[in-house]
Amino acid sequence: MNIKYLAIFLSSIIFLLIIELIRKEKLTFKYAAGWLFVSLLSIVFSIFDQLLFSLADFFGFELASNFIFFVLLAVFVFLSLLMTIFLCQQNNRNDSVAQKIGVLEYEIEKLKKEDKGNS
Repeated sequence: MNIKYLAIFLSSIIFLLIIELIRKEKLTFKYAAGWLFVSLLSIVFSIFDQLLFSLADFFGFELASNFIFFVLLAVFVFLSLLMTIFLCQQNNRNDSVAQKIGVLEYEIEKLKKEDKGNS
């Protein structure tokens, strides 16, 4: 089997898997956008492999495989940074919700004490 066809097949499978996860609501588009972009890019580079070789040569890589590993590393670092940002935002929302729940519990206890005092 030609490696080009294998790359197209695997890239397409990953793309369809991400679409299916979004469709089943196991992954939101906000988190899947980066993965969709990467899988589409890999499909394009699989189909137009000369573009990959030209880019690698333009950026000074002697081997296209070194360029691929460099780009993958950069993409994963970027996606990791995005996930960290999303995690921090979620952490801040959790803190806010916990504080609101604490205030509500305090007010409920206060109302219960007032109700017992009036009975």
